[in-house]
Amino acid sequence: MITNDIFGALQLMVVGMLTVFCVLLIVIGLGTLLIKLVNKYAPEEVTNKKPMAAATGAAGQIDATVKAIIDATVAQITGGKGKVKNITKL
Repeated sequence: MITNDIFGALQLMVVGMLTVFCVLLIVIGLGTLLIKLVNKYAPEEVTNKKPMAAATGAAGQIDATVKAIIDATVAQITGGKGKVKNITKL
């Protein structure tokens, strides 16, 4: 009797684990298919990044007003202890 109960419990456990495994495989497959379809039929829009004409001069130097704003912001955030050594455009 006890062996039949244990065998039934093990059989139920194996069937349940296989069912969960199969459902997860289906979810992964459908997710991969959805990603491929979205990438094929709705690709990401390419945007042209325009340089900041107002902030940078002809030689790539930062405008004096922009530099002053950055200096004031750093000074306010750091309580006057921070200094701007270099400003580079990302």
